Amino acid sequence: MTSKKGQTWRIEAEIDKNREEGNWKKVIELADQLKTLCPSNECLANFLGGEARLESFLEQTPPIDVNVAKAKSGLAEAKRYLLLAGNEKDKQAPVALDAQLLLGKLHYAMGMYSESLFHYQEADLQSLTEKQLPSRSLRIVAESFAIKGLCLEKLPPTSKSKFKIAEWHTQMIKCFEVAADITLVYLQEQDKIAIQQQNGTLTINSNNIGSSSPQTSVHSTKHMGPILETAMQRAPLIHLQAGNIQAAIECYRGILTALETTATQSLRLSLTRQLGEILLRGMKGINYAAPELPATDAGNRKATNATESPWKPKRYTGINLFVPKNEYEEMILLLLISEAMAVRDAVLSQSPEFKEARVRAFENATAVYDLLTVVVVRWSQVELLHESFERAMKFSHGEVHVWTQYALCLISLGRYVHAYSVLQVVIKLAPQKVMPCLLAARLCYEHLNRVSEGIEWSQKALQREMANPQGLQSRCHLYIGIGNSTVCANTIVKQDKVHHSSQAFESFSKAQQCDPNDHLAEYYLAHEYAMNRQMAEAMTHVKIALSLRAEHIPSLHLLALLLTAQKQYTEALHLIDSILEEYPDNLNILYVKANLELHSVSGEEALFTIKHMLFLWKNLYEDQTNVDINEQQSEKHSETRSVFQMYTSEMSEKDSNSIHAQSLAASRIEQALSEVASSLSSFVPKPGPQRAWLLQLQVWLLLAEVFLVLDHPKEATLSIQEASNIFPLSHHIMYSRGLLHEYKLEYAEAKQCYQNAISINPSHVKSLQHLGLVYHYLGSQRLAEKTLRDAAKIDPMSYQTWYNLGKVLESLGEFEAASDCMETALEVETCNPILPISSIPITFE
Repeated sequence: MTSKKGQTWRIEAEIDKNREEGNWKKVIELADQLKTLCPSNECLANFLGGEARLESFLEQTPPIDVNVAKAKSGLAEAKRYLLLAGNEKDKQAPVALDAQLLLGKLHYAMGMYSESLFHYQEADLQSLTEKQLPSRSLRIVAESFAIKGLCLEKLPPTSKSKFKIAEWHTQMIKCFEVAADITLVYLQEQDKIAIQQQNGTLTINSNNIGSSSPQTSVHSTKHMGPILETAMQRAPLIHLQAGNIQAAIECYRGILTALETTATQSLRLSLTRQLGEILLRGMKGINYAAPELPATDAGNRKATNATESPWKPKRYTGINLFVPKNEYEEMILLLLISEAMAVRDAVLSQSPEFKEARVRAFENATAVYDLLTVVVVRWSQVELLHESFERAMKFSHGEVHVWTQYALCLISLGRYVHAYSVLQVVIKLAPQKVMPCLLAARLCYEHLNRVSEGIEWSQKALQREMANPQGLQSRCHLYIGIGNSTVCANTIVKQDKVHHSSQAFESFSKAQQCDPNDHLAEYYLAHEYAMNRQMAEAMTHVKIALSLRAEHIPSLHLLALLLTAQKQYTEALHLIDSILEEYPDNLNILYVKANLELHSVSGEEALFTIKHMLFLWKNLYEDQTNVDINEQQSEKHSETRSVFQMYTSEMSEKDSNSIHAQSLAASRIEQALSEVASSLSSFVPKPGPQRAWLLQLQVWLLLAEVFLVLDHPKEATLSIQEASNIFPLSHHIMYSRGLLHEYKLEYAEAKQCYQNAISINPSHVKSLQHLGLVYHYLGSQRLAEKTLRDAAKIDPMSYQTWYNLGKVLESLGEFEAASDCMETALEVETCNPILPISSIPITFE
């Protein structure tokens, strides 16, 4: 008798072991042995037989809608066994209870949702005591709550009573929330068992970036299955559907703050990404509530554990936990965690057998990177994005989307040479796409001084567009036109000027024909006409551009200059004031206003405007110059603020745009000279973005010019000194010093200053004009003539050059030639704007 009892215990222990391991075939064999050996355990044997047949079938045929028909025929035997066990309530209540729970699962798999709910009602599922349960029982209870929630979702109430609907909704969410908690408890228990079985030999390398093949778990932990996986995600989604965003956020946080388990690793990637997306999209108009701080001290932990339910999962605690203080911190934290998990799961191997896993992992990573891009760019944290894309390169071989994002990230950081190299890879990876070619062209024009390469990329973009239309034909012609216009502005050979100007006109006209509603095509047509002093045509096209986009700043800027060319100074000033009402901190427009006031109103008015510019600079840029931040971030403050590029001022006519070759050459020489100066003297470059300091330099030098007009040489000297403290070897400063010496009639010193300016930038027209005049004052008339003719070659549309040349020729007795020069000066002056047209920064938007 004792031997028989011992044998029964041994079989029951073996059954428990095989149930935990999911070895259902063995469970059926042992259940039959138990029934034969001990007939009094027939109810238990029936339960085990039904459970094993149910689980074995569902492992092969998951309980989803498409498998309902199979389940109805395939689960008949399992149903019979479980009904026998479930009807034995009086004899063995625990077995009967579990049988009812499994019958609920069985009927759910068969698509019989009402019957499933009936069995859960029979088991009184909602009233189960929250107590410690064996691992297998935890799974059964978790699945029961999950299935009940799914059945309730399938069977909404027929009554239209708001109370009934609210009750049904609350009960459904409660089921999913309890199911998620118990699932996490079950999975944590499974991990604990697996670690114990391996005697503490489990190691997880969290530093790996990707793997050569898809990772497989070393644990014996079984997959949680579709029912529990669905339950983990349903509660927050239902809250979202009901518009209760805060409750959904709390649900996600509840799952994510639980101790991680092996089985939930891939699921956590989805959940962190989803929560990040909800915070990004759904927080508008909602008061953000930061996550609660976990208990950190021993006393609090003890109290928490004493009152906490055994059906609640363990959570991360500790004194070094980072808790976000606002939605921005939480959003970026979640997406960085998602990115870390996506990189960990990335498949590096390019072998064909891993293609499916590689594609799936890459899609997960891309979804995270896209969200991360939106978030970090919005808050100007592009450096974080750059680090992420650096990691992404390891598993993004041949992936156009990631390479394109990487190139855009580098452009945002101002790393233009690197971005150009990456774009060249993108162009190879996407042989039909037009946009990468246009991006490469824009980089060449705007930042790299590779105008001829920019034209080539624009032409290649047009070829691709014609072969495979992508709606960018107008833009392709526009970019070709911009390139030719730039070349035209930088050449002094008349034949080349005419050729490139006609090419630019042709391209801009084609762009306008392809898209008559494109304000940029009309703007550039107006710009090109203005550069060729065809002011009436320019005025017509700039008005059309503004009718298409009234707030386009470059078009407004051009219109103001055209009005000054027609000597309509009052109208130009009125327009500028109107622009500044809408864009009060646009330094480009304020610069035009100061010059216009200086030449048409009074120096005092100009002085007031320049003081306002210095005040604006302090508000916009001073904080940036106190810390060492990225150069590109000096452009982030206000959408109403201008770009106000490095040399975009009247002070340097032909080098007024940073894309011009002379300007880049000059700035590079100045950079080199400043480095030499800092190594040989006490000069130290200003901290922070140099672009911000260059803006201030331009304002100080304009102020110096105004002071000279007002006969305040002492104040002009101080202004030039302020500019010298920023960038002592700029040709602009040397030119301004020359003006000061010329004002004081110190012609020898003025000559030296102008020569220094020209040695750095041989195309600085104003330095050449004044150098010619100083030579004239010093009696070197032939030198003066040559210098002024050089200036006329560079910019034949400057009346000041022709007027000065006329004075020189008159002193040489060449009266007829002098008369021609004076006549040319008068003719050119009638259509001369207050600032050169080329002072308008290049625009692509």
